[in-house]
Amino acid sequence: MATLVLTTVGGLIGGPVGAMLGGLIGQTVDRTLIFKPGGREGPRLQELSVQTSSYGVAIPQLFGTMRVAGTVIWATELQEHREKHRGGKGQPSTTTYSYSASFAVLLSQRPIRAVHRIWADGKLLRGAAGDFKAQTGFRLYTGSEAQMPDPLIASAEAAGTVPGHRGCAYAVFEDLALADYGNRIPSLTFEVEADPGPVDAHAVLAELSDGLLVHEDAGFTIGGFAASGSLRGIAAQFEAAGGGWTTASAEVLALRRGEGGARTVADAGFRASDGSRAIGARSLAAQDSAPKRVALAHYDPERDYQAGVQIAERPGAGRGSERVELAVALSAGDASALAEAAVARADRERVRRQLALGWDGIDIAPGDRVALAGEAGQWRVESVAVEQMVTKLSLSPLGAVSVSPRAAGGRMLPVPDLMVGTTLAALFEVPALEDDVSQAPVLLAAASGTGAGWRSAALLLSHDSGASWEAVGGTAAPAVLGTVAVAPGAAPSALEDRRSTIEVELTHADMLLRDADVAALDAGQNLALVGGELVQFGRAEPLGGARWRLSTLWRGRRGTEAAIGMQAIGDRFVLIAREAVRALPLPVSTIGGEARILASGVADPVPAEAVASVTGASVVPPAPVHLRWRREQDAVRLSWTRRSRAGWRWLDGADAPLAEESETYRVTILRDGIVAREVVVPVPELLLEPADLAGGALVATVRQLGTLGASLPAGMAIPAS
Repeated sequence: MATLVLTTVGGLIGGPVGAMLGGLIGQTVDRTLIFKPGGREGPRLQELSVQTSSYGVAIPQLFGTMRVAGTVIWATELQEHREKHRGGKGQPSTTTYSYSASFAVLLSQRPIRAVHRIWADGKLLRGAAGDFKAQTGFRLYTGSEAQMPDPLIASAEAAGTVPGHRGCAYAVFEDLALADYGNRIPSLTFEVEADPGPVDAHAVLAELSDGLLVHEDAGFTIGGFAASGSLRGIAAQFEAAGGGWTTASAEVLALRRGEGGARTVADAGFRASDGSRAIGARSLAAQDSAPKRVALAHYDPERDYQAGVQIAERPGAGRGSERVELAVALSAGDASALAEAAVARADRERVRRQLALGWDGIDIAPGDRVALAGEAGQWRVESVAVEQMVTKLSLSPLGAVSVSPRAAGGRMLPVPDLMVGTTLAALFEVPALEDDVSQAPVLLAAASGTGAGWRSAALLLSHDSGASWEAVGGTAAPAVLGTVAVAPGAAPSALEDRRSTIEVELTHADMLLRDADVAALDAGQNLALVGGELVQFGRAEPLGGARWRLSTLWRGRRGTEAAIGMQAIGDRFVLIAREAVRALPLPVSTIGGEARILASGVADPVPAEAVASVTGASVVPPAPVHLRWRREQDAVRLSWTRRSRAGWRWLDGADAPLAEESETYRVTILRDGIVAREVVVPVPELLLEPADLAGGALVATVRQLGTLGASLPAGMAIPAS
């Protein structure tokens, strides 16, 4: 800039010669003051900071692809959401609270193309595929000159006061669920693509200067850059890293790097004022005058833009070191190459060449390239001095630096980027899994997603066939769901089934099953609903992909013997882990009816629906066992053993508690499929008289009558006498 001004002033005072002298002085000012590195006025490399919401914070101009924090420019108060959940019979209702917030984050003073990944408190909020891991609405404004105000912000603020932020890129989050972030707006960082592919450092400087700078030569390429601070500071960063420099003429300030466009000069035969011959004199500074080591700090895209440092060191003497903070996105290999080149360049530039020219060399300026007549290579003019009609040049060598960097960014533990997928839900009623005696039916809800990143879904429950719905909170932890691929056959429930196997196809390959020893099985582990049967498995063998083979089976658990061997291919498989099922108590009046749930996750276009019949299986006693008969003269005495829905473990060896208001049984006698007699008895036996036995073979079924319903039937055949 000084070159442009002083050239004009010199021309007005001294004509062409004055203009040349003014330009020479201006070039020195530009080199030593305006574009001389000083302080930390450019973007300083640091760990990625959180977004701010303070006035006066600089908004960067983004180039390439970069990770930035942004600045919150608008936000609502936290929004409280209240849900009341009905308790079971005799249990109080509970009210749960959740919170969300809406806000806008300014990303760039320059238009962008897209936002890719988003991190919240260091964890992925949005994955590389564009999927959100938490519930939120999201809108991106790329900074076009035609963009209009965001409708949410416009609806919340006074009419006519909301700008469109044209030319600036910003993102709006609407009702971001805050449960995963301590019920506060999390610290967000964004992977922003402003330009496609890598960008040229000199092109960035040229654009930032608003036409003040032009780039005659290409600079080094960078993956991304968030430009803020002074132009001088940014230029100093790039010059230190890439070896470029700035020259000034009466017309323009130019960015240069490496060889090219050199002016050839020759020995003019002049001497210095002290009579010594200065033409072609060469000097070599001491080795420790150049840094022995260069450490180049950068952001590494391969490590999620974490700060990295690449160090290059030359052999030989010296202790000096130099640190270059290059606040750009750069791979470890490229950063290593720049550091190696900087060390080699500093060592090479210890060479100085002094040259004396005639008056015709006065138009050569610092930063120009020259070639010496009869010699190979090019030189950069470091300084120019005019003394007694002699133009003295101080030169440093130019030329490509050959480096072979071998560097990597090092190991890191990446933030998992797991697809959420759509929600899958299962709703079912099984005998109670605990020994507590429920006085109302309880359904179990299990849910998962088609992707390994699925975490939870909001639940709505209906027990009137969808006529009305109530919010019942969220699902439990992700469940292991699948379908039966190879069904098991029949087997007794009192012995370990070592003959049958079950093959299941789980929802996705990231779901896992594990083995369980006898002690673990006895404690209730590896319990699964297979079709309508509760099965425990001791061995889980992966077959590849999402397919597993289950063996060492305990069949018909918790009174589900009637479903043994009834499975078919395609029946559901649900691993019933306590942390992965949600208990949903229902009114007693729903027994015999139907219940439905709707499960809505963050990536569901429509909620997942599951339906279950309310049979009362969770509140009725299990079917009697050990049915037997014996003849007593002309009669037959039937007897059986009752079971209880309390005390499944049978820890003390005594009879399990009845767990019902009274002990009664309904016995049905059938002959040829027709009911011949039905009677209710208070004890676990019944005497069949001769009249009952006349007419041939019989079938007897027994149901225990519980407080809320009858058990499944247990039957036996009685042959004719």
